[in-house]
Amino acid sequence: MKILVLANFGMGLYNFRKELLEELINQNNEVYVSLPNDEYVPKLKSLGCKFVETQLERRGTNPIKDLKLLLHYIKIIKRIKPQVVLTYTIKPNVYGGLACQFTRTPYFTNITGLGTSVENESVIQKITLMLYKAGLKKSSCLFFQNETNLKFFVNRKLVKSKTRLVPGSGVNLEQHNFEEYPMDNEKNRFLFMGRMMKAKGIEELLHAAKIVKENYPNTQFDLIGPCEEDYHQQLVELSQLGIIRYHGQQNDVHSFIKQSHATILPSYHEGTANVLLESASSGRVVLASNVPGCRETYDEEISGFGFEVRSVESLVDAIFKFINLPYEQKKAMGIAGRKKMEKEYDRKIVINAYIEEIKNLEGRNEYEPIREDC
Repeated sequence: MKILVLANFGMGLYNFRKELLEELINQNNEVYVSLPNDEYVPKLKSLGCKFVETQLERRGTNPIKDLKLLLHYIKIIKRIKPQVVLTYTIKPNVYGGLACQFTRTPYFTNITGLGTSVENESVIQKITLMLYKAGLKKSSCLFFQNETNLKFFVNRKLVKSKTRLVPGSGVNLEQHNFEEYPMDNEKNRFLFMGRMMKAKGIEELLHAAKIVKENYPNTQFDLIGPCEEDYHQQLVELSQLGIIRYHGQQNDVHSFIKQSHATILPSYHEGTANVLLESASSGRVVLASNVPGCRETYDEEISGFGFEVRSVESLVDAIFKFINLPYEQKKAMGIAGRKKMEKEYDRKIVINAYIEEIKNLEGRNEYEPIREDC
């Protein structure tokens, strides 16, 4: 089969869906990936993927550029003639879905999270949901990463196709292997991995770090990830003051996880937080917002602690609670997190779901979306 994958950037496709692409190629499929050209494209090519450059603004709202994206998708689908298209994130889901409908090409949609444009009541939300309704209309299968997102789409009558609930993108249990807990119980090292942006809770985290350092000076906050919003100067200043250590974007996140005692994610919304899966898989405690996409990744007081979203006070309380735990309990929570990942979040679960749906599609002769739920 020819399989076309539509995505908005290489890092997410390579880091979280590499194993799926490899399996599709191993099964003698011809896999094309459509996304903007970046440093991950050579890595995708090395897997055996064929690259189609696509200009796409992940967060832009220019209707002319979006129309060009739609026409571009139609053009490449007509040229490649894939038997199925896989789409990820809002713009590929919407405009890729519309292009597939126009060309009568079967497609699978992955709802990787609601995103800010859908999460908050606004005119932008209404427009986005209207576009989603059109783009998802004839999807052969909609993959959701958490049950709350699935219910959100069902309640707003955006779902007319088959649905499957998958454990996010899953986690590669071998790449993020279990690591012995750090022996240094005099210092607590917290790790934040993600884009430096408001929706990831960066403002609450920086405020909380100041409070924690005042009470526990021997605490370390390591932050890694690209700065997508105007926080660079603040990050530099806090680094100079010793409040945090900002490391910028890093390719090898596992080495940071290995050195940490816990990972913090104060995100406002997620599909399923990959950074929490990777941390738990490595045997690290997770502290996360009690929101869909985060709260499913840990068991309260067994493998992690939740806190109220957008609340500095609640975040600080969770950090204090962790700091004051006996060392052996922290270690035990890390082990519990690993066991949870092995049982519920193995990436092979996600791969098998896609392979199964593709095989189901091969048995159908007509362009007609499946109607029953899983």
